[in-house]
Amino acid sequence: MGSRAAFPGRGKWNVLLGMRTCQAKMMMISSLLVALSVTALAPALAQAPPVNPEAAIVEYLRTNVRPGAPVVVSKLFNEVFTSEAERKVLNRLFNTFFKIPLFIVQAQKAKGMPPTLKEISEQFAFTVPGEADVILRIMESDPRMPKFLERDPLTGEILRADVEKILAHPRFGKLLERTITGWEGNPAPAFTIKAYDGADLSLAKMAGKPFLLYFWFTNCPPCVATSPLLVELDRIYGPKGFTIIGLNADNLLDLDYTDADRAAYAARLGIKFTLAHANAETQAAYGGVSLFPTLFFIDKAGVVVKHLVNGQEKAVLEAAIKAALN
Repeated sequence: MGSRAAFPGRGKWNVLLGMRTCQAKMMMISSLLVALSVTALAPALAQAPPVNPEAAIVEYLRTNVRPGAPVVVSKLFNEVFTSEAERKVLNRLFNTFFKIPLFIVQAQKAKGMPPTLKEISEQFAFTVPGEADVILRIMESDPRMPKFLERDPLTGEILRADVEKILAHPRFGKLLERTITGWEGNPAPAFTIKAYDGADLSLAKMAGKPFLLYFWFTNCPPCVATSPLLVELDRIYGPKGFTIIGLNADNLLDLDYTDADRAAYAARLGIKFTLAHANAETQAAYGGVSLFPTLFFIDKAGVVVKHLVNGQEKAVLEAAIKAALN
């Protein structure tokens, strides 16, 4: 009794101490669970894929493009996208920006209708969903560009392209003039290029020989369909004196394919004909080729007898080879 009288609040203190002990244990358990969760998540966070710089740039442009306001590339370089990978993508997209009008006209001339967004994506190696639409929006918003497109407001597809407006534009007119007026029956322009093996190739060295200049790039969908047909035709007409020169445009298009990638591509398709790197001078001489594949069949007199663009059937290619051999 005396002991209890000396500590009249002992029962309450025991309860309080018990509660605090429980709370402390619960906090320790919670901290342990959090630590375990972070530890478990760490490998997943460490293995998270890096952000695709092209996807980041396209999303930024999609959000920020405004009608009538040109995209200032220098501002993007200096203030928004400053890593080497991002700037490489910006360079490629900027170069593409001025090639698309040429491609649209060439495609319309070849097919009688403008290209689809899918075809634009294939031609310019756009891999981000909606990227072709974003690039066209930039063109339409830029006051420096001719207003030559009519597009479906719902799908974004091109309904009509005003070729005359593009031809009248000082930047594009001269590049397109030869393409519109036609190549067939005209002398092939001079060219000098390097083959994959380092050998020099030129129009002068091909004098007196019928041949094909085949502009393509690695994994271009129509090129993937066309190259095996040329492999078959090379087996037939190579022994008869016809030469195929494949001009790869990867470097011109700023595509990230290596020499090893190109070698693997050629091996996979069984390509044995001559392969070379297209250069800017040859591209410009042949009308600023921007539609792939583009094929120039040239006879032994050095005259273009057939000019084809985009994927072709084997019979069409074979007829063009025979015309060059005659």
